[in-house]
Amino acid sequence: MATTTARYTDEHAKAGLDFDFPEIETWQNQFPAYEILIDDPEFTSVCPKTGLPDFGVIQLRYMPREKCLELKSWKEYLFCYRNLGIFQENIVNQILEDVVKACDPVWAHVHGDFRPRGGISTIVDARWPRPEVK
Repeated sequence: MATTTARYTDEHAKAGLDFDFPEIETWQNQFPAYEILIDDPEFTSVCPKTGLPDFGVIQLRYMPREKCLELKSWKEYLFCYRNLGIFQENIVNQILEDVVKACDPVWAHVHGDFRPRGGISTIVDARWPRPEVK
């Protein structure tokens, strides 16, 4: 019987999560109870195993509480993923965590729609507050 070696390691799974992501700047919100949708149709990152580029669309939809994300800062934040080796699932969840840390929204939804590579595409959704898992 042939033995198989794991192609992806725990180090691959954690890749990029220890990156020192920049703070996302905010500004004081002036109105209650509305939604903001921010769309990045040209998002890029790198596969942590192969080093090949990943392309996708990142959408952030959130309801601000006291702070709104400053868009130039948001763009600069997303740009740091460009050469970062990180799994697509981790990208979406890291973005959500950083948005919550920056502006404490009423709720937030990050949607990552990653382009096909090898015939397979990936869609990842993460929401705040996170649902309870039993």
